[in-house]
Amino acid sequence: MAPVRPLRLLAAAALALAACGAFAQAAWPTKPVRIVVTFPPGGAPDTLARLLAEKWGALGQPVTVDNKPGAGGNIGADLVAKSAPDGATLVLGTVGTHAINASLYPQLPYHPQRDFTPISFLASTPNLLVVNNQVPARTTQELVALARRQPLTFGSSGSGTSIHLSGELFNTMAGVQMQHIPYKGRAQAIPDLLGGRITMIFDNMPSALPLVRSGELRAIAVTSAQRSPAAPQIPTLAESGLPGFEATSWFALFAPAGLPREVQARINAETARVLALPDVKEKLATLGLDAAPGTPEQLAALVQAEMAKWAQVVKASGAKPD
Repeated sequence: MAPVRPLRLLAAAALALAACGAFAQAAWPTKPVRIVVTFPPGGAPDTLARLLAEKWGALGQPVTVDNKPGAGGNIGADLVAKSAPDGATLVLGTVGTHAINASLYPQLPYHPQRDFTPISFLASTPNLLVVNNQVPARTTQELVALARRQPLTFGSSGSGTSIHLSGELFNTMAGVQMQHIPYKGRAQAIPDLLGGRITMIFDNMPSALPLVRSGELRAIAVTSAQRSPAAPQIPTLAESGLPGFEATSWFALFAPAGLPREVQARINAETARVLALPDVKEKLATLGLDAAPGTPEQLAALVQAEMAKWAQVVKASGAKPD
């Protein structure tokens, strides 16, 4: 009779696992899912959102991407913060919307921690300092010397973005005063850069690298601590005369505060599944995006640490929303 209890326990465990599996399946949102991107189409956040939407399309609900740019990402983030916490409305958050803007904007309409449920980290990428081809500088030191001789400008996809704060950090560490020119998105800034109306931009690598490879723009350096595997020939700012320089863009998925735990867990699991697909991994690597899904708890800890880090940069640089 001794084997009876273990068999009963195994049977109970199997039933419990089956019940959990059915429960997890039921936890997917029961109405169409919208992923809000806080910037115009064409950038890294938009690319990530559209990959998720494509791969989630077979889960039983339509999935759409809704671009809501403006105010450094605040408009789209605020929209999601005030949405129903049912998993049907998500935001592709960035280091700007969920770390930098809390210090940069005096009256942010949402709180990056209290008003959101963390789902999963998605990916990170260095910014790439690129200049138009008419700029005579070809290295960081030459660019700093040029900035000390004449007025230079740097564009961004909006106040509070990592593209903006990378430029402000450059100003502080290089001891120069380049003028910040904000745009509604990087898609609006690039034509002015190509036309020579602004000097440079610290663009996300997935957006800038194709323009460098085509010869339309010239790369000076990357903003990460190490060189990017996607472009190992491009030096870092840290090794090019600004030791300690590091600014990385990151992207993550959030829902409104109050999302049920089972829905949070299901969306987290489906996010990890998509980012592990070979075709997705290959595409992101080619673009210079380092995919690294994780737990909601890890994302929450990252947001807290990044808010503190960028608060110091905002204070030291004196950056203001333009």
